[in-house]
Amino acid sequence: MKLTYLQRRDTSFHTLHTFICSALTGEMSGGGNRKTPSTATQRLKQDYLRIRKDPVPYICAQPLPSNILEWHFVVRGPEKSPYDGGYYHGKLLFPQEFPFKPPSIYMITPNGRFKCNTRLCLSISDFHPDTWNPAWSVSAILTGLLSFMMEKIPTLGSIETSDFTKRQLSAQSLAFNLKDRVFCELFPEVAEEIKIKQRSQRNLSVQLQTLYIPDVRSNRDEDLFGAPLHNGHAANQEAVAQQVPAHRQPKRNLGEAFRNLCVIAGFVVSVYTVRFVLHNIGKD
Repeated sequence: MKLTYLQRRDTSFHTLHTFICSALTGEMSGGGNRKTPSTATQRLKQDYLRIRKDPVPYICAQPLPSNILEWHFVVRGPEKSPYDGGYYHGKLLFPQEFPFKPPSIYMITPNGRFKCNTRLCLSISDFHPDTWNPAWSVSAILTGLLSFMMEKIPTLGSIETSDFTKRQLSAQSLAFNLKDRVFCELFPEVAEEIKIKQRSQRNLSVQLQTLYIPDVRSNRDEDLFGAPLHNGHAANQEAVAQQVPAHRQPKRNLGEAFRNLCVIAGFVVSVYTVRFVLHNIGKD
């Protein structure tokens, strides 16, 4: 039976529609049934909804709008740790076979614990597919990463630094992340939080500088105790004690105590010297 022109056109349209839908859902069947990335996409969508509803403590995460297989995350440094106050940007690269294969894990912000832009060897990463559990979600991966970050166990991709260095990198992480375009686009709330924190730090620094400006005066017009000179000569000590401000009195007391201590030390040395001489004379 021959198809009319309208029938052939409708059949072609239906075939094209089916092809497009199959491509979008990842269920194309050309040359046999084969595994497609639809499973990874569906699973990551579920994980995204779950992480939005129940966020991981200290961590926020987002997939790239153009590629759900690439996720970016930000770790806020936990309190009472060398990372306190820092913001640490990293990414997860999921394979098309996820959740049956683990992702690659990278850190982008210098942190003192892991190398930057280097695949990390963790039990939850693609370095150990033998220990990977398909039931682990994105939340579980990020929780495990934070736990390992708090430890000092060496692994491939980790580095050893002092707590002082980690605190320095924590302070530097604010400005570092604001220079990253992807960071600012995916995490605008965190970027604004960092900017507010930077403004607060600058304001506090200015306030501290105004509080601790030294009182610079000419020493030519004051004596050792800060009292004004009379015709170029120091007044008697009793008058000085009465005129010296209260906050400068301790300096005078410390000077007198030091002189007394020197006198006592000299006396003790003299006594021991005499005893030593007498002891040698007795031997002779």
